[in-house]
Amino acid sequence: MAKRSQSGLKRKRQAEKRRQHNQAVTSRLRTLTKQVNTPETLRAAIAALDAAAGAGIIHKNTAARRKSRLVRRLTREQARA
Repeated sequence: MAKRSQSGLKRKRQAEKRRQHNQAVTSRLRTLTKQVNTPETLRAAIAALDAAAGAGIIHKNTAARRKSRLVRRLTREQARA
């Protein structure tokens, strides 16, 4: 069996840690977007989307598109009520 380099093993550890963190953030984004039904929850979801886009977890255009859809959905629901 070939010997593994220390730097390669470290990169593997770092990549796994980053993958788990990104997965947790993405999951939280999904949860927050599903819970949007008031302006307060909308603000929390938008803040989380902006933070994820700033950290590079999701693309900035993806964050903008999701925020736009959330606002449209909330205003439509409020108009019906």
